[in-house]
Amino acid sequence: MKEPFRKLQERTGISFRNAGLLRQAFTHTSYVNEQRGARTSDNERLEFLGDAVLQLTVSEYLYRRFPDRPEGELTRLRASIVCEPSLVRFAEALEFGQVVLLGKGEELTGGRTRPSLLADAFEAFVGALYLDQGLETVRDFLERHMFPHLPRDGMAPLKDYKTELQERVQQLGQGPLDYKIIEERGPAHDREFVAVVHVGQKALGKGAGRSKKEAEQQAASEALRALSDA
Repeated sequence: MKEPFRKLQERTGISFRNAGLLRQAFTHTSYVNEQRGARTSDNERLEFLGDAVLQLTVSEYLYRRFPDRPEGELTRLRASIVCEPSLVRFAEALEFGQVVLLGKGEELTGGRTRPSLLADAFEAFVGALYLDQGLETVRDFLERHMFPHLPRDGMAPLKDYKTELQERVQQLGQGPLDYKIIEERGPAHDREFVAVVHVGQKALGKGAGRSKKEAEQQAASEALRALSDA
């Protein structure tokens, strides 16, 4: 297994039994088109399966989390979770863009950060995980990497705390933000990163997460609370 896929499994806390499924989940059609004669499959079928698995697991989560909400409201909540903007956020937190296999043209045009590509990769990863280890492992993955970051009341939109903090700091005229990873702790299979966000020499917030981006989001969230309390 190549280094990016090894690190991905460390970030997610999951070790795939079938390495081919994991690789396929991150194989874009543009990459396959350049591998003439090679037996390489893209991730579109896994994306199809992953979407269905996400619909089921998120529906189950919402059904149990909000026992008094009517069907129509649960449907709207599910749609707000299993949609491109939120799936992109989860994919970015786990640094999926670093792993995707792209064709040269797609790479040159910024495919690695393209929202639709990242959302598709997240769905394909879920589909691959379901085939590799079953629904219970998918639930466990979502319990660790998706559900804790959903709004507690189910009503507010998912937050991009870094963008919100940037806008708030600009309004206050406080200068540019700087994020730094100050600590990495835990074993390789369960690594946790600690980030601090500064304005100038002043530390505004600190946060931890299973990826650097997740830690930065948590730091931004704490900084927003500090600014609100000031």
